[in-house]
Amino acid sequence: MKSTKAASRYAKALLELAMDQGVQDKIAADMAYVSKIYLEEKDFVNLLNSPIVKADKKISIFKTLFVDFDNLTTMFIDLIAKNRREYMLGEIAFSFNAQLKEIKGIVPVTIVSAKTLHAATKETILEKLKVSMKGQFEINEVIDESLIGGFIVRMDDKEIDASVSSQFKNLKQRLTR
Repeated sequence: MKSTKAASRYAKALLELAMDQGVQDKIAADMAYVSKIYLEEKDFVNLLNSPIVKADKKISIFKTLFVDFDNLTTMFIDLIAKNRREYMLGEIAFSFNAQLKEIKGIVPVTIVSAKTLHAATKETILEKLKVSMKGQFEINEVIDESLIGGFIVRMDDKEIDASVSSQFKNLKQRLTR
């Protein structure tokens, strides 16, 4: 999910506070939980976007939902709710974790393949990536049988498409010109 500039700024402010207090990993866990709920629970998204539910009611619901959160996270969520920015909470959470990964030098890499890749194949792909990218890779594997064979590697805004379906598509375009 792409974050808006405002959500990115809120996330950066929260990250700076968390780093100053040395609780960035705890806040990251809190934000990961918010991200998970945001993606999985439609009712939560509806609550965030509802103009009917008042800020103080939303804050009390958040305190019930997020009872195990760090005090900094709780105060931050209260603040954005009081400022009527709670609709950005999901984007802030995504942006926070992305910014923290960037600071730690973690590069998220998604490998999409038609079937589960062998360990040797995966290691070869990662060795090729290490030549052009610095940092520690966080690998997410996705199976998509429509690729027929091969793989697609996505990291940041880059994509390497070595799938059979893509090659067929390119061949079809060249033949029909």
